[in-house]
Amino acid sequence: MAVAEKAAPLAPTVKVPPPAFADIAKAANDLINKDFYHATAAALEVKLKAPNGLQFTTKGVSPHDGQISANVEAKQAIQNGITVTATWNTANIINAKAELDNTIAQGLKVEVLSNFSPEKGAKGQKLSLFFKQPMFHLRAFADYQPGGNLQATVDTVVGHEGFLVGGEAGYDVQKAAITRYSAALGYTTPLYSAAVTATNNLSVYSAMYYHKVNSAVEAGVKAAYDTKSSTSVGIELASKYKIDPLSFAKAKINDRGIASIAYNTKINSGFTLGLGASFDTQKLNEAGHKIGASFTFEG
Repeated sequence: MAVAEKAAPLAPTVKVPPPAFADIAKAANDLINKDFYHATAAALEVKLKAPNGLQFTTKGVSPHDGQISANVEAKQAIQNGITVTATWNTANIINAKAELDNTIAQGLKVEVLSNFSPEKGAKGQKLSLFFKQPMFHLRAFADYQPGGNLQATVDTVVGHEGFLVGGEAGYDVQKAAITRYSAALGYTTPLYSAAVTATNNLSVYSAMYYHKVNSAVEAGVKAAYDTKSSTSVGIELASKYKIDPLSFAKAKINDRGIASIAYNTKINSGFTLGLGASFDTQKLNEAGHKIGASFTFEG
């Protein structure tokens, strides 16, 4: 008589921490706001990685109006979860950041950022703490500016089976007063997500919905209302179509009749091209439409 084999034990389910407070509606916000290239006339980004892991990134932006801005960044992972980043921009500000990820405690990330101007000296320091566990995500930020002004912000999100509840509060240490507060509710699944946020001291309300229709099509909508300055609800609709594994197209329109389109393609392993345009559909015969391009090189 054959002896039945003992079934192998099931692998334990890994619980993913909930998103940060700012990312509760990330899927919808990215669909509506990201990868639309008309906001600037041209943007250039060059990414280089040395064999020892040192990463160099150079970014330049030419706006439709104003001066060109650029920055150079060097990033190096040292060891044991420690990463050092230095950035220098065209405003002659040097930023130095040290990150310690899972070095002090499991799930805790610490960032220390210092801003320095060669002409004017220190421009301020920031301390950021990120603590993630299976059911909550806590962040705390302390921003110290010359003159003794210290601003603190704390936000947290609690998640369970797709449901998310989050809150944020800002505090001015010098004035001993709460400067702002916000709240958010959300529900997320692999195919769709929805969120409602109340920001600016619960005066601006937004509702966002994202839906992954199939492997090639995504759609999203956002409705926002400012109780202090708006007389109507602002609405934005957006969609994304994956043309092939290397290319996609996006389109969106808002309640004011501003339509935007974008196209992104990875021409080869080291070059990605993005093209975008924005049109006022109520004033097609007038100036004011915007066209932009993005060039990204990697090596």
